[in-house]
Amino acid sequence: MYRYDWILVAIPVALLSGWAIGVLTTVPIEYGMVAGVLLATPFVYDAIFRNPPLPESDVQRAFAAILWHVLVVWTVIAAVW
Repeated sequence: MYRYDWILVAIPVALLSGWAIGVLTTVPIEYGMVAGVLLATPFVYDAIFRNPPLPESDVQRAFAAILWHVLVVWTVIAAVW
């Protein structure tokens, strides 16, 4: 498998791990999801900024980064609320 294949596997595995921690332990599911999102963030950062697969325009890269950070903030707010 190529590097990007591993990244595409790592992101959902991190998110599902957080969900599983919340479901299978006494940790609230919201906190588990926050942990999963925070664990997936370095993989998203690597795929978007450090080693993008194709030279994309800065607008597309910025949009992807903003969308990911909205997801992160929304997950944290949902966990704290």
